[in-house]
Amino acid sequence: MELVDASVRVLLRTRLRPAAVTAAQGLLTALLSLTTHVALFVLSLVALLLIPAFGVGFALFPVVTGAVRICAGLHRRLARWSGVEMPTPYLPAPAGAQFGTWRRFRWVVGDPATWRDLAWLLPGAVTGAVCLAAFVLPLYGLEGLIGVPLVLRAVGVWYGYGPFWPLDNLVEAVLCVPLGALLLAAGVAAGRWLVWLHVTFAGFFLTPTRGAALALRVRQLTVTRAEAVDAQAAELRRIERDLHDGAQARLVALSMSIGLAEQLVRDDPEAVRRLLAEARETSGQALAELRGLVRGIHPPVLAERGLPGAVRALALAVPLPVEVTVDLPGRAAAPVESAVYFAVAEALANVGKHSGATRAWVELRHADGRLTAVVGDDGRGGAAPAAGGGLAGTGRRLAAFDGTMAVTSPAGGPTVISMELPCALSSPRISPSSETG
Repeated sequence: MELVDASVRVLLRTRLRPAAVTAAQGLLTALLSLTTHVALFVLSLVALLLIPAFGVGFALFPVVTGAVRICAGLHRRLARWSGVEMPTPYLPAPAGAQFGTWRRFRWVVGDPATWRDLAWLLPGAVTGAVCLAAFVLPLYGLEGLIGVPLVLRAVGVWYGYGPFWPLDNLVEAVLCVPLGALLLAAGVAAGRWLVWLHVTFAGFFLTPTRGAALALRVRQLTVTRAEAVDAQAAELRRIERDLHDGAQARLVALSMSIGLAEQLVRDDPEAVRRLLAEARETSGQALAELRGLVRGIHPPVLAERGLPGAVRALALAVPLPVEVTVDLPGRAAAPVESAVYFAVAEALANVGKHSGATRAWVELRHADGRLTAVVGDDGRGGAAPAAGGGLAGTGRRLAAFDGTMAVTSPAGGPTVISMELPCALSSPRISPSSETG
């Protein structure tokens, strides 16, 4: 029985679910293409014609372009269902580029992606409409497979299916079942190809050109470099402040205690003993603060036990059960491990302080050249990377490594923080493991 259940789950995961996703993608793509493309193309042409005629187009064309970009963005999201990422090619809006201003119009007209979107609307409507077959053909095949024509013919309803139209006898109605299975298989295969064709064709228009991609990459690196420099400067200021207010002050007190002890060593041995005891206590406190400062820069457990061991140590310090699942066949570079470690530490600190959760989990895995860390809890939700907050700082830390962070935290929970960094792993490790902290 368990073997049958496992086979059913594998069938659902590997066959039926992708087919259903493709059918839904084909239906949504067709509806979006048929209802918006032609209208947006006509509106764009009207707005362009109104520019020299009455000047209304100066304000209207950016508005229509915004609607076109929303439509293109929806197609990019649908493309992700096929595993195809389409980066946004648009130039960033300049300051003060509000709707109805000359700066807004100049920005929209000067962006090459605006004209590529406009050129894509009509041919994209055709390829998008064809995607409707990805939904209709499997649905029609499923209708015959489950015996709808057979049931209708048995109750005397005038009906037809496929080449049998209408169904003249019960034999033709029975033949609809294998015919439906054949149409279903053909529809699934053809639908996957039609959706792929539409996504590939749209990719020629909706993704950045080589030059635009390089320009976007340069801007992204400029921003992340500035954020990394700011984060490093803030870290240096924190270290300087901690040294000045903590260890340095205690070392000064230690020096003063030793100096007083030197003056009283002959006249008041009992006071000297008290001063030396205070000096010993102060030196221990200074040493503890220095160790804490070093752990904040690069935790020794990270160097000794690697990222899996360091994350498990973090999980043990959280005042609730934390399940840690690791699937890392090697070690990442030290800066990447450090960035992920502090990101997970910040997420777990939020779990312990604010979530009100009863349990949490951490997943570490590496696939397709990307290290992924997921931290989740069953708390009240509502987490958001607010400006100046710890999660926002975590996002900036990861961005320095071309990493990304996504926070999903609806009211009532659960909260899931997903972090990804592109990296390669080095030496092999043991097989995946799981433990609870």
